[in-house]
Amino acid sequence: MLDHVFISASDVDRSIDFYTAALAPLGITTRVDYDGKEGPPGHPDLKGFGEHGRIFFWLRHGVVDSRAVHVGFVADSVAAVDAAYAAAIAAGATANGPPSYRDYYDPRYYAAGVLDPDGYSLEFTYKNWQH
Repeated sequence: MLDHVFISASDVDRSIDFYTAALAPLGITTRVDYDGKEGPPGHPDLKGFGEHGRIFFWLRHGVVDSRAVHVGFVADSVAAVDAAYAAAIAAGATANGPPSYRDYYDPRYYAAGVLDPDGYSLEFTYKNWQH
């Protein structure tokens, strides 16, 4: 199980706005800012997102390589996938696979894909056998 992920953003404020909107339908609404000066030398400033007392998705300013990242976010229902996809598109994402069942993985795998403002691949997924 993963504890956290950092991704670099070319414009952190833009990415905060984007992820605040795109992740809200999934219940990922907790935001934390971490001042890198509080950590070891050279630690970056971080902008975190999470839920249920856990911050697990972090942004940091840096060089972007959109080919380097694909992040799948868990949704609690088909409706939550649809809502996250719509929110992400409204917040400036590029469509990268409309909401649908992904039978090539499993007939119960429902997902939608977008590219964030830096071109990172995001997927909102509902797998009913995992709930």
